[in-house]
Amino acid sequence: MIGIIVGTHGDLSKELVKSAEMIYGEQKNIGCVTFKPGEGIENLLDKYNKLIQELNCTEGILVMVDLFGGSPFNAASMIALEKKDMEVITGVNMPMLLEVFASRDISSSLSELLGIAKNGGKNAIKQLEKQAGRNLDDDIL
Repeated sequence: MIGIIVGTHGDLSKELVKSAEMIYGEQKNIGCVTFKPGEGIENLLDKYNKLIQELNCTEGILVMVDLFGGSPFNAASMIALEKKDMEVITGVNMPMLLEVFASRDISSSLSELLGIAKNGGKNAIKQLEKQAGRNLDDDIL
Protein backbone atom coordinates (compact mmCIF):
# COMPACT_ATOMS: atom_id res chain seq x y z
CA MET A 1 0.00 0.00 0.00
CA ILE A 2 1.13 3.58 -0.65
CA GLY A 3 1.37 5.75 2.45
CA ILE A 4 0.20 9.34 2.16
CA ILE A 5 1.63 12.21 4.20
CA VAL A 6 0.40 15.79 4.02
CA GLY A 7 2.86 18.32 5.46
CA THR A 8 2.15 22.03 5.86
CA HIS A 9 2.77 25.15 7.84
CA GLY A 10 0.38 25.27 10.80
CA ASP A 11 -2.66 23.01 10.95
CA LEU A 12 -3.47 23.31 7.24
CA SER A 13 -2.57 19.66 6.63
CA LYS A 14 -5.02 18.40 9.25
CA GLU A 15 -7.80 20.69 8.05
CA LEU A 16 -7.30 19.82 4.37
CA VAL A 17 -7.49 16.11 5.13
CA LYS A 18 -10.56 16.55 7.36
CA SER A 19 -12.29 18.62 4.67
CA ALA A 20 -11.43 16.14 1.91
CA GLU A 21 -12.73 13.31 4.08
CA MET A 22 -16.05 15.18 4.44
CA ILE A 23 -16.41 14.76 0.68
CA TYR A 24 -14.72 11.41 0.03
CA GLY A 25 -15.05 9.62 3.35
CA GLU A 26 -12.58 8.60 6.03
CA GLN A 27 -9.18 7.57 4.73
CA LYS A 28 -6.73 5.05 6.06
CA ASN A 29 -2.95 5.04 5.81
CA ILE A 30 -2.65 8.81 5.76
CA GLY A 31 -0.83 11.09 8.17
CA CYS A 32 -0.41 14.81 8.71
CA VAL A 33 2.69 16.77 9.60
CA THR A 34 2.27 20.25 11.06
CA PHE A 35 5.04 22.84 11.26
CA LYS A 36 4.42 25.09 14.25
CA PRO A 37 6.07 28.34 15.35
CA GLY A 38 9.28 27.65 17.25
CA GLU A 39 9.91 24.32 15.52
CA GLY A 40 12.79 23.61 13.19
CA ILE A 41 13.85 21.11 10.54
CA GLU A 42 14.80 18.51 13.19
CA ASN A 43 11.23 18.55 14.54
CA LEU A 44 9.86 18.02 11.05
CA LEU A 45 12.32 15.23 10.30
CA ASP A 46 11.22 13.48 13.50
CA LYS A 47 7.54 13.87 12.60
CA TYR A 48 8.01 12.56 9.05
CA ASN A 49 10.16 9.62 10.18
CA LYS A 50 7.64 8.69 12.89
CA LEU A 51 4.79 8.64 10.37
CA ILE A 52 6.84 6.64 7.87
CA GLN A 53 7.30 3.99 10.58
CA GLU A 54 3.60 4.00 11.50
CA LEU A 55 2.08 3.93 8.00
CA ASN A 56 1.97 0.97 5.64
CA CYS A 57 4.43 2.13 3.01
CA THR A 58 5.21 -1.18 1.31
CA GLU A 59 4.49 0.33 -2.12
CA GLY A 60 5.97 3.75 -1.39
CA ILE A 61 5.21 7.08 0.21
CA LEU A 62 3.62 10.12 -1.39
CA VAL A 63 4.26 13.36 0.51
CA MET A 64 2.15 16.37 -0.43
CA VAL A 65 3.32 19.69 1.00
CA ASP A 66 2.17 23.28 0.77
CA LEU A 67 5.12 25.32 -0.50
CA PHE A 68 8.19 24.61 -2.60
CA GLY A 69 11.22 25.64 -0.55
CA GLY A 70 9.30 25.83 2.73
CA SER A 71 10.41 23.88 5.78
CA PRO A 72 7.88 21.03 5.34
CA PHE A 73 9.15 20.60 1.76
CA ASN A 74 12.81 20.84 2.76
CA ALA A 75 12.50 18.23 5.51
CA ALA A 76 10.51 15.82 3.33
CA SER A 77 13.03 16.29 0.52
CA MET A 78 15.93 15.43 2.80
CA ILE A 79 14.29 12.09 3.57
CA ALA A 80 13.14 11.48 -0.01
CA LEU A 81 16.68 11.90 -1.34
CA GLU A 82 17.62 8.86 0.76
CA LYS A 83 14.51 6.79 -0.12
CA LYS A 84 13.91 5.65 -3.68
CA ASP A 85 10.26 4.82 -2.91
CA MET A 86 9.26 8.30 -1.70
CA GLU A 87 7.96 11.19 -3.81
CA VAL A 88 7.30 14.79 -2.75
CA ILE A 89 4.91 17.18 -4.50
CA THR A 90 4.11 20.78 -3.61
CA GLY A 91 0.94 22.84 -3.84
CA VAL A 92 -1.32 20.46 -1.94
CA ASN A 93 -4.98 21.43 -2.29
CA MET A 94 -8.43 19.85 -2.00
CA PRO A 95 -8.76 18.71 -5.62
CA MET A 96 -5.30 17.11 -5.43
CA LEU A 97 -6.23 15.23 -2.26
CA LEU A 98 -9.58 14.11 -3.67
CA GLU A 99 -7.96 12.76 -6.85
CA VAL A 100 -5.38 10.88 -4.79
CA PHE A 101 -8.10 9.46 -2.52
CA ALA A 102 -10.08 8.30 -5.56
CA SER A 103 -7.07 6.69 -7.25
CA ARG A 104 -5.00 5.17 -4.48
CA ASP A 105 -7.06 1.97 -4.22
CA ILE A 106 -7.14 1.34 -7.97
CA SER A 107 -3.71 -0.28 -7.83
CA SER A 108 -1.89 2.87 -8.92
CA SER A 109 1.88 2.78 -8.64
CA LEU A 110 3.69 5.51 -6.75
CA SER A 111 4.71 7.23 -9.99
CA GLU A 112 1.14 7.03 -11.32
CA LEU A 113 -0.25 8.45 -8.07
CA LEU A 114 2.29 11.28 -8.24
CA GLY A 115 1.06 12.16 -11.75
CA ILE A 116 -2.56 11.98 -10.61
CA ALA A 117 -1.80 14.33 -7.72
CA LYS A 118 0.00 16.78 -10.01
CA ASN A 119 -2.76 16.81 -12.61
CA GLY A 120 -5.54 16.90 -10.01
CA GLY A 121 -4.14 19.99 -8.36
CA LYS A 122 -3.19 21.76 -11.56
CA ASN A 123 -6.35 20.99 -13.56
CA ALA A 124 -8.61 22.23 -10.77
CA ILE A 125 -7.38 25.79 -11.11
CA LYS A 126 -10.22 27.59 -12.87
CA GLN A 127 -11.33 31.15 -13.38
CA LEU A 128 -14.90 32.33 -13.54
CA GLU A 129 -15.32 33.61 -17.07
CA LYS A 130 -17.52 36.67 -17.17
CA GLN A 131 -18.96 37.46 -20.56
CA ALA A 132 -20.83 40.65 -21.31
CA GLY A 133 -24.52 40.08 -21.90
CA ARG A 134 -24.62 36.59 -20.31
CA ASN A 135 -25.73 35.61 -16.90
CA LEU A 136 -25.37 32.34 -15.06
CA ASP A 137 -29.08 31.53 -15.42
CA ASP A 138 -28.56 31.09 -19.17
CA ASP A 139 -26.31 28.09 -18.50
CA ILE A 140 -28.59 26.57 -15.89
CA LEU A 141 -31.74 26.54 -18.03
